[in-house]
Amino acid sequence: MSKFNKILLALVVILLIALAAVIYWQKVGFEKPYWAVYLNTGDLYFGKLNYFPKLSLSDVWFIQRDPQDSSNPLSLVKFEQVFWGPENKIYLCDKNIIWKTRLKKDSPVIQFIKNSETAQPSPLPQNQQFQNQESMERPTTTSQ
Repeated sequence: MSKFNKILLALVVILLIALAAVIYWQKVGFEKPYWAVYLNTGDLYFGKLNYFPKLSLSDVWFIQRDPQDSSNPLSLVKFEQVFWGPENKIYLCDKNIIWKTRLKKDSPVIQFIKNSETAQPSPLPQNQQFQNQESMERPTTTSQ
């Protein structure tokens, strides 16, 4: 076997191993963590943060307010289920992000997402509502 053939064979083996690793990574392994991303628009999104090729969230959920329901004013909704039919991915602009944080694996939001079998808006249980709802609302002016 010539030196060129040995190098070519080694290169093919390395490429096959790399291809197998990429396929395994996409299909089976390495579960991405969920993040909370708060934008300067006052919107709070939850999802899996991606940096390549652009900053984005996939498997996106968001908080929806219902001021009519005083017992449960917040619900967690899957982004792709809103009436205008977006894809399940949001591209983000760094300038619009006020903060972002990785969620713990035992976060009530992650537990809700994993246990959710329907894509309909579902109220958060009372004990999982946010303590400081005013900090998530957009500023409004009121006259006194």
